[in-house]
Amino acid sequence: MKVLVTGGAGFIGSALVRHLIANTGHQVLNVDALTYAGNLSSLEPVKGNERYRFEKADICDTEKMLALITDFKPDIVTHLAAESHVDRSIDGPATFIQTNVVGTFSMLSAALQYWRGLSTTQQAKFRFHHISTDEVFGTLGPDGFFTEKTAYDPRSPYSASKAGADHLVSAWGHTYGLPVLVTNCSNNYGPYHFPEKLIPLMIIKCQSGEPLPVYGTGDNVRDWLFVDDHVRALQLVFERGRVGESYMIGGKSERTNLQVVHAICDTLDEIHPRTDGISYRAQIEFVADRPGHDFRYAIDASKLENELGWRPKENFESGIAKTIRWYLDNRDWWEAILSGAYRGDRLGLKAV
Repeated sequence: MKVLVTGGAGFIGSALVRHLIANTGHQVLNVDALTYAGNLSSLEPVKGNERYRFEKADICDTEKMLALITDFKPDIVTHLAAESHVDRSIDGPATFIQTNVVGTFSMLSAALQYWRGLSTTQQAKFRFHHISTDEVFGTLGPDGFFTEKTAYDPRSPYSASKAGADHLVSAWGHTYGLPVLVTNCSNNYGPYHFPEKLIPLMIIKCQSGEPLPVYGTGDNVRDWLFVDDHVRALQLVFERGRVGESYMIGGKSERTNLQVVHAICDTLDEIHPRTDGISYRAQIEFVADRPGHDFRYAIDASKLENELGWRPKENFESGIAKTIRWYLDNRDWWEAILSGAYRGDRLGLKAV
């Protein structure tokens, strides 16, 4: 098939592109605006492949998106392009509304116009797959899980913008008949993750000897999903998922933020210890919590497991070990990022 991936230079998008080129016969068109988190070096493994093509373009440019879609003639549009960092959304929500809401509307408009011009057979084959987050469902207490039936209750500018995008996709399916799919995932981690996010940030700060900032008391809980497991699920959904349905994707690896940081410190103590013999845990520093910080996210992925046979291959221990080793072995990748605009500074404390 032909698969158009928006945001394919980002963390999850680049993992999907690498997976599709390595493990399928699909042709892939990667469309990315190359904002601060877009990094073509994450796509070096597929750069010369004849089934891979890259186009720099903004998803908010509907005419450009329609032109790319009409030229490439995709069977699948996988829409991952998004602003995705909660702290950045607190500092500057306007960009999140523009990219995540307006950009999704633009993609839907272009996809619908293209789809309407297809033959009946081609229309039946086409899918618009929107990739979203569990954060749209708000926060959980100590018990329970998000499911496909959970009511939306976003709490941050980021999650509100993604919730709006989810609703637009659903509406285009119901109102116009566009064959849509939605997936909501838990927190991803793994290689090529932009270093503002918790796990890569802590790995890098450990190596630089800097304090490891843990928000509040570190008791907030997230379900962690290894990115390679996530992209396998995405492929299953756009190839075999039921049109109009949503699917939850989770790693069955709940950890508090402090447990995550402890795991990183303990693993590094074993495989790359400090020269002074002191544990990396000594670098932990508790800082002011994020405004409106959701307490707990957890996903019930049984629908995906039962209908499509997906299971995560990595547990948290195996996934975090692979991730840490990758960052130790690929300093050039993340040092190039840190030499630019992002320096690992704290975000998400400014008023709008």
